[in-house]
Amino acid sequence: MSDYIAAIDAGTGSGRCVIFDSQGTQIALASREWSHPSLTEYPGSFVFETDQNWRLLCESIKEALHKASLAPDDICGVSATSMREGMVLYDKEGEEIWACPNVDSRARTEVSQLIRKGLAKKIYSQAGDWLAITSPPRFLWIKKHQPKIYDRMAHMTMISDWILYRLSGNFVTDPSAGSSSDLFQLSKRTWSDEIIKWCRLPRDIFPRVYEPGTVIGEVTSQAANDTGLKKGTPVVQGGADTQLGLIGIGAVDPNDSTAIGGTFWQQTIVTDKPVIDPQSRLRTLCHAVPGRWMTEGIGFLCGLTMRWFRDAFCEREKEMAAQQGVDPYFLLEKNAENVPPGSNGIIPIFSDIMNAKRWMHASPSFIQFNINQPQKSGVKECFRAIEESAAYVARGHMKILEEITRHKTKEIVFCGGASKGVLWPQILADVLGVKAKIPIVRESTALGAAICAGVGVNLFSNLKVGKKLVKWDRTVQPDRATHDKYLKLYDQWSEIYSRMVGLVEDKLVEPMWRAAGT
Repeated sequence: MSDYIAAIDAGTGSGRCVIFDSQGTQIALASREWSHPSLTEYPGSFVFETDQNWRLLCESIKEALHKASLAPDDICGVSATSMREGMVLYDKEGEEIWACPNVDSRARTEVSQLIRKGLAKKIYSQAGDWLAITSPPRFLWIKKHQPKIYDRMAHMTMISDWILYRLSGNFVTDPSAGSSSDLFQLSKRTWSDEIIKWCRLPRDIFPRVYEPGTVIGEVTSQAANDTGLKKGTPVVQGGADTQLGLIGIGAVDPNDSTAIGGTFWQQTIVTDKPVIDPQSRLRTLCHAVPGRWMTEGIGFLCGLTMRWFRDAFCEREKEMAAQQGVDPYFLLEKNAENVPPGSNGIIPIFSDIMNAKRWMHASPSFIQFNINQPQKSGVKECFRAIEESAAYVARGHMKILEEITRHKTKEIVFCGGASKGVLWPQILADVLGVKAKIPIVRESTALGAAICAGVGVNLFSNLKVGKKLVKWDRTVQPDRATHDKYLKLYDQWSEIYSRMVGLVEDKLVEPMWRAAGT
């Protein structure tokens, strides 16, 4: 039997396939960017296009196999991961009839209704998340606005489970992805019959729960034809992106702290019991490792903000990068390296610090350009400011995590796409004031999914093997003088950001994003 394993990852901004060997070494990666269209008649709506996105994932799988020069039977197991919260509904024939990604917030009225009934706090106390972008209000919205779909629904899964269904034909979930539905009893790591009754949902639509690393089926003939994988390849239960990212970097023990920088940024800490924020700011979910949970703060659309800036304002840098054969972000970081902390006065307004019970962001903007000195108030300053804004949000989350867990952060592991550069890891270390360890494999979420696959086919003994597999690229130490500067800049940013939110509250500008019920 070959010892290559494949991980399929459905993120907010892209889908990808990553192939690893039994040592956790990344062999090949292929990805496709995607977006989620809105329905103009339903404000706040976003649609996860299952047929289109499955086609893009299949393209990625075939390309990854080609890049790795592997035959279909070289892959001994496959697993999947995805963004949390997004869900898919199916009819009794197994056809997808409704799907949304994590950012869908159309169920605003329904969230408000559940809050008024007192169910929001009751659900949060048991399931660990507020209702803003989770399943309970979405089901109520479907029942009201699309009753024919509600009546037809026979199965429900999260998006990572949808990938496994497409591969194997089986409806399943795991505690890490399933708990992001807000329909789980965290302490028992399974569906909450109590919450399901509160929401008046049919119990039989919810799939069986398997722990990650469990073989749940085999690649079907149809899936083999779609993907290029071999029919009969074991399909193994994976999980949610952040939790599998923690497995990929070995963050599986209590007090392990991480920052995962992708489209969203997650600042997390691992615990040996559910630790739920008494002020309902952050969220708590099941870890993918049995007997573990995690609490996190989410930086909203940090990676997507960077992509927007690249595509909207950096055509010159993109052309130069193409000529030099490098990534545009490499050139943008090089240009921004000599910009001082604080980006020559430019203040970034993008993601806010998470507040689950009232999650709303200011209108995206840069403040305080110096029009008399364009050479000090341009692209390179804005680029650095975007990186600083993500680090400010991470600092805010770290402070809340320290408060509710009573554990002082001494170091973090920084992974994901944002850790690929040199400048962003240094800014993060300087803002947080702690050292940041950077793993060699940046695709830690995909590695976590591959570890799940490896456990399922007996390549690995258990999900904690990431601690042995992880290899470190470097450790970034904070500069104390720069950290002191950032403490003042963080306080300034926090005050200005709160005032910018006031403009949204007064309905003078539109927010970057607002959760349902705000």
